[in-house]
Amino acid sequence: MRPIWTGSISFGLINIPVSLLAATQREELKFRLLRASDLSPVNYQRMAEADGKEVPWDQIVKGYEYEKGKFVVIKEEDFKRVDVEATQTVEIMDFVTLSDINPMFFYKPYYVKPAKGGAKAYALLRQTLRSEGKVAIAKVVIKTRQYLAAVKSQDEALLLELMHFADELVEPSALEFPKFPELGKSELSMAKMLVDQMTVKWEPHKYKDEYKTALLSLIEKKVEAGGRDLKTSKKAPKRASNVVDLADMLRKSLQESAAKKPKKAAERSKSTVHRKQAA
Repeated sequence: MRPIWTGSISFGLINIPVSLLAATQREELKFRLLRASDLSPVNYQRMAEADGKEVPWDQIVKGYEYEKGKFVVIKEEDFKRVDVEATQTVEIMDFVTLSDINPMFFYKPYYVKPAKGGAKAYALLRQTLRSEGKVAIAKVVIKTRQYLAAVKSQDEALLLELMHFADELVEPSALEFPKFPELGKSELSMAKMLVDQMTVKWEPHKYKDEYKTALLSLIEKKVEAGGRDLKTSKKAPKRASNVVDLADMLRKSLQESAAKKPKKAAERSKSTVHRKQAA
């Protein structure tokens, strides 16, 4: 895997040469716009809103809408004027207790790989963050944009996770959430029991993208059918009613959860027996 960035991590007088490698992967299904009569791909056109005419690339400029319908043109030299110097350094500013940070701030992780000569300092930072329960808050320039980031200890590696700046997050107060009704003690008690019954050990690999799998299966069937529409056998789901007896729903949920527990336990036991026999 090719690194997306090479540079160093610095804090105090310590400098660690590193590179960043993608820590996530997601392959989206891509679709093209087609003309229905002959399935000819339809290209995106650069049409001006004023007169509907296509605009050549050499006549297109970038503009910022500072008021409704009013723009100011921003040229390349303007971008360069405010460009942040790319120092190729993850500059650590502070160390913070991880539990103090709202998870909403984190959004994209990268593995940090030590370069030649950086292994000892890398291990020192990783172990210190782990033992102290801290993360390093830093700024880094990737390509032409400056990011806020956290450097974390992750198993045998360091992880650099890009973060939102505070002004990028929407405050809940701005969304005008309704006032919530008071909850009864029995409802809270049953809800806690339900959570307890449904609590399991975290196993990330058991959660699959079912929508993507089903969509790929449908595409394969349509290809096999020569592109013809397929008959659907599924009934439309019933609409949920807004009128809910919460206590009754909790009781039913507890009963269903309790019924599933023995089944799951039996499946785990069966799986263990099969592994022992295989061994």
